Amino acid sequence: MLRYLLEKEFRQFFRNRFLPKMVVAFPCMALLVFPWAASHEIRGIRLCVVDSDHGALSGRLVRKVASSGYFELVRSTPDPREAMRAVDADEVDAILEIPHGFGDGEGRGEPRPAMVSANTVNGTKGGLANAYLSSVVSDFVREVGATPPRTGTIEVVPQMRFNPHLRYQSMMVPALLVMILTMICGFLPALNIVSEKEAGTIEQINVTPVPKFLFVLAKLVPYWIIGMVVISIGLLIAHFVYGLSPQGGIATVYLLSAIYILVVSGLGIVISNHSETMQQAMFVMFFFVMVFNLMSGLFTPIESMPDWAQATSWINPLAYYIDAIRRVYLKGSGIADLAHPFVALGLLAVFFNSWAVLSYRKTN
Repeated sequence: MLRYLLEKEFRQFFRNRFLPKMVVAFPCMALLVFPWAASHEIRGIRLCVVDSDHGALSGRLVRKVASSGYFELVRSTPDPREAMRAVDADEVDAILEIPHGFGDGEGRGEPRPAMVSANTVNGTKGGLANAYLSSVVSDFVREVGATPPRTGTIEVVPQMRFNPHLRYQSMMVPALLVMILTMICGFLPALNIVSEKEAGTIEQINVTPVPKFLFVLAKLVPYWIIGMVVISIGLLIAHFVYGLSPQGGIATVYLLSAIYILVVSGLGIVISNHSETMQQAMFVMFFFVMVFNLMSGLFTPIESMPDWAQATSWINPLAYYIDAIRRVYLKGSGIADLAHPFVALGLLAVFFNSWAVLSYRKTN
């Protein structure tokens, strides 16, 4: 009986000319575009230099800032008020003010004051501009020996673990795999049963002796296979385009994905069971996906959220999957290291799929 139900589901899926193309095109487009567009690394910051010294040392500092690759020198003026007017007019993003006498203390170990100002209407861009500019200025001060090391001082040498070059793509590509699986394996099951309700074909199933468990299983299996195809496409793109391979093993990624697909597909079927129209199912699923994405640590760490928001991560399957797949990719974590995410996703899979079976109203 299951064989014929699966045959029906696959025929119904491939009869739609749009869905098979979307299953292949969506992960390709998302992984090829989003990691470059959704990046916290900001370049092309418009910089205005207020050089009141006009000395050789101030010229070296300006050239170092301009050659860093993060800044675009759009204006140079001796008047600080003109620079502030440019900030008010949104013509520049940051100001480097070099005071008169900046190079007078060269060779004597005297500190050289320089002021950094940033437009923080866009907090992320302003904060990063300030951090980049302060870092370049501090590095320049060390180069010219303005503050020679003192005896007994502590030297801090940062060591970046797991992502030593701080590549934003290395952190985002694994997380985008989660988002793609959620969109495809969540929305499609959510629209499946309710579409049959609107077409009236669900009544033909309801009058058959097919058990509810078998019916729900027949709905889950095709999207489980589709999800495994999607994760395979994502793994190939991550390897060949971004040079990323799971340090903890491909088998761990597939096992995590197999359980997660059951979770999100089960949630989709629950929503489909309780919806009367495709529009209703789409909006309810969109609500849950948006909440899960924003509260999962996809863009901001869960630890930086308020306590009440951190508490919601206990019932958020995306939070477990994103954390686990990043650890597999970047830290090389194996199955034994991911016992907590595996158990949590397994329990959520049992909960949602049991709910899907119990909530399906079948009449004979």
